[in-house]
Amino acid sequence: MMRTLIVDDDAGIRWVLNKVLEEEGFDVVQADCLEAARDALRSGPFSITFLDVYLPDGNGMQALKDGEFPSPVVLLTAESTFGNAAQAYRIGAMEYLPKPFDLEEVRSLARRIKPKEPVAAPESAPEEADNDMFIGRSPAMQHLFRTLGRVAASDLTVLITGESGTGKELVAQVLHRQSRRSSRPFVPINTAAIPGELLEAELFGHEKGAFTGADRARIGHFEQANGGTLFLDEIGDMPPSLQVKLLRVLEEGVIQRIGGREDRQVNVRLLAATHQNLLQKIEAGTFREDLYYRLNVIPVHIPPLRDRRDDVAQLATFMLDAAGRELGMHPPILLDEAIGLLQSYDWPGNVRELKNVMRRLALLTPGAAITLSDVALALGNQSNRNDNEETLSDAVNRCMRNYINHLGHAEPEDLYKHLMAEVEPPLMMLVMAHCRGNQIKAAQTLGLNRNTVRKLLRQYHIDPQYFKE
Repeated sequence: MMRTLIVDDDAGIRWVLNKVLEEEGFDVVQADCLEAARDALRSGPFSITFLDVYLPDGNGMQALKDGEFPSPVVLLTAESTFGNAAQAYRIGAMEYLPKPFDLEEVRSLARRIKPKEPVAAPESAPEEADNDMFIGRSPAMQHLFRTLGRVAASDLTVLITGESGTGKELVAQVLHRQSRRSSRPFVPINTAAIPGELLEAELFGHEKGAFTGADRARIGHFEQANGGTLFLDEIGDMPPSLQVKLLRVLEEGVIQRIGGREDRQVNVRLLAATHQNLLQKIEAGTFREDLYYRLNVIPVHIPPLRDRRDDVAQLATFMLDAAGRELGMHPPILLDEAIGLLQSYDWPGNVRELKNVMRRLALLTPGAAITLSDVALALGNQSNRNDNEETLSDAVNRCMRNYINHLGHAEPEDLYKHLMAEVEPPLMMLVMAHCRGNQIKAAQTLGLNRNTVRKLLRQYHIDPQYFKE
């Protein structure tokens, strides 16, 4: 009979796995910690091990990396991020299951099992990044984590699709960071942001005298990325004439600088991204079909945030903490009512929009907690306010009354000055955020002279550049 080892400190998890695996014909051994698992391993080999990452006496992922579990291993974890998934596959895990897991997936794994040697971790495996923006327990994100975890270490071309703001460049960055090329350059270029006549020189470089103004030779992005990764964002906007040259690079691995005759060998992993439907562009005759199939070796689609609303709370909390670290402050906490509004919003700007909103809330929230009204104001959407909610006038009245009451029996002095010092900074930051750092527009919004706005910004140490991001 095939044997399986379950290592988890949660008795409920062990019971569920035990039941499913016994139904599949396995002889099950349970352990609630690493030490108990080591004792079980002395009794003989196992066909498969289900191993929790966080155990009372150590880390299951580290134990797997150290070679303590020779059988095929399925890692179990409640902290589901792309970094964990990539690390799990890289160190030899057969599979990576986030809790709570699908029991049918456990059955499927059990039926696939054949004894085999563990996969050795590459000696040069890069360490997991600390700030893993890819967070989510939704099925769509878990599928994405697994796909990326499996493909990261390869040199295969990846086509990343998804709406604007979903994090396509971030996917490219983590693919590079988790690859064998991580010590070499990662070179991104947005093909839609560069005019077609300049894009060729950006990609392939040029020789001295190749065109007017070319007073010296210049290497292009392909040569800059040699040995590393080149990320072509918005590939759907690439002019057809350049699509032909890109296809040659993918097929032959050589480029030719503008004005040059020498073929130059390049060793580049290509990652491409687009928010457009390339199949429709092929039908319209604006994108080459042969190039599409060269790029679409591994398709990766990032779901929009509105299709994974269950991930919003976890993402928002992560981004709020990150904003606090960035700003050198303790961020306010998110109340349940605020989370509810964040989850109900459609997020047309996706993760990028959520990140900006959380930075705004971290900076501008007046109290220790983020309320529904704070979120509605940050979103510029008051349509969700009901008649029982506090008006702006009521809120100002309440806050000022509390401020004066806190003075106790002390006779207030310079009360106007103190109140303005409390009111003006958040007002200025809110308006600058609304105007994206444009001081002329901010002056118009406030009804103030531009010089007065500049003076207030200097007085309260507010940097307009911050809001232009």
